[in-house]
Order: sequence, then structure tokens, then C-alpha cells
Amino acid sequence: MLWALGALSLGLGKILENMELGHNVIHGQYDWLGDPQLNGKSYDWDIVGTADNWRYTHNFRHHTYTNVRGLDDDIGYGLLRIFPEQKWKPFYLAQPVIAVVFALLFQWGIAIQNLKLGRWWHGKMSSRQLRVASAPVVRKMGRQLAKDYVIYPALAGPFFLPVLLGNLVANGLRNVWTYVIIFCGHFTANAETFPKECVKNESRGHWYLRQLRGSSNLRGGFLMNVMSGNLSHQIEHHFFPDVPANRYAEMAKEVRAICARYGQHYNTGTLLTQFGQVCWRIVRHAFPSRPPKFAPLRHADATA
Repeated sequence: MLWALGALSLGLGKILENMELGHNVIHGQYDWLGDPQLNGKSYDWDIVGTADNWRYTHNFRHHTYTNVRGLDDDIGYGLLRIFPEQKWKPFYLAQPVIAVVFALLFQWGIAIQNLKLGRWWHGKMSSRQLRVASAPVVRKMGRQLAKDYVIYPALAGPFFLPVLLGNLVANGLRNVWTYVIIFCGHFTANAETFPKECVKNESRGHWYLRQLRGSSNLRGGFLMNVMSGNLSHQIEHHFFPDVPANRYAEMAKEVRAICARYGQHYNTGTLLTQFGQVCWRIVRHAFPSRPPKFAPLRHADATA
């Protein structure tokens, strides 16, 4: 009983460090404090992935090209077909199982996301290039593995194995929770993807509209906000990624009113509802499916 309570507490601590602290600090939300420990350009977090890779794949590519096919690598993370616009391959038949494994190992998927292993597999990247690119990631992985599964358990002496297993469970809880929150923020039934052409000569208003239509929120109150690092307000986060996240709930009232005024759908729902839609997408699009005939987002929508 005490072991389970300890593992759960550690898991909750890792979730808070990863989502409420790490993700938001790395976005530069607290640079204005002038605290070197909360500087978005130098902060590193307690996962196997490097913060530098995250700054590129997430802060730059994902937030610039949110849900743009071929530019936003977060669409399925190279493993899953979640939208009918993604080309179907027989490999995707296994994705309901792959999705579960990916959730359990989510931090590892984040860690290797920027290595472009597919390019190496298809001969578009040399092994030497891969070794150079992966060196910082391998070092970070080694430090995390040593800390969680060697050093901390060794400090516990005769309780080496319970501490090791507790760390394993805590990391698993953090992985699954992070996966659920991120997927619920981007891959629900009403979330959209967009072709590369939509960013050509894209206006600022069009960019905001794309963020709105490619994002999903979660209802759940203060506890949900804190445990998700306020990514329960994914729409507001995509609008203003460098604004302190604890302001999103207040900003959401204004954003929702603007959406109602201009006839735009404000995508929100409970965790159960939104994740149910994500699971349905994963299962449905494991099989061949047709994309809509017409692109849902037009430049005219942003100027209406």
C-alpha cells in the first residue's frame, strides 16, 4: 500500500514537473521573471528527450505549422494515421496496438522525434549523420536511466528493487497522462488538418483561425488545468504560447465570446468525451478512409 502511494505521488510529481513547469518554462512563459532557473532557453526537464530538440520540434515547428500535413511532425508522430488526409498503408492496421505502446513509452517517442529515423531507414541520411544528431539524445537518455534505475534505487539500499519499480511506474503514469492530454488537444473529432498550400501568403488572421480549428480544449476546472499544465486550454495556448499558462482560463472567456460572435466552433469537452473521440480516430483510420472532397479552411474565412 505504501509502495503504491509512493509511486503514485512520484508520478504526480513528474506530471507537474513535465507539464506545469517544464513545458511552460521552455516556452519562455516565465523569462520575464529574470530567474536563470526558469529561463526558457536553458531549462531542461526530467524526461529522456532533450529540451533543445523540443524547442525545435514543438516550439518552432508545431506551433508555427499546427496541424499542417508535411510540416507538423506531431500529426501522428510518424507512427499513427489519425486523419483521413494521411495516406493509408497496411502498416496502420496495427496502430491500435502501436498507440497503446506509444502511450506507455511516450517520452521515448518525444526523445527521438527530431532524429528523423525514417530518413536514415530509407537511405536519405548516413549513419554518421545519425550518430552526430543522436549524440545529445543518447547522453540525456543515459543520464535519465542512470538516475531513475541505478543511482536512486542504490541510495535506497535494501529497497533497491521497490524504488526501481516505483520509478518505472511513475514514469509510466507520466507518459500515459502526457499522451492523453496532448492527443486530446489535437486529434479530437472536430480537429482539422491542413495542406501545405494553406500557409502560403498566410495572413495573421488566417494563422489564428488555423490554430482554432486544429485545437481542442478540455473541461474540468482548476484541478484539470493544473494537472495538464493548463493545456486543457490548448486553443488559448496555441494562440499565445509564451503567455503564462495560468492566465488561459481567464482568457478563454474572451476567446469563446469572439468565436460565438463570428460563428466559429470552440472545440471543448470533458476528458472522457475528447479522449473517446481520439480513440475512435485511431481505430477508424487504421483502415482505409477517404478525406473530405474540399479543404475545410479558406483564406476568406479569416477575413469574413
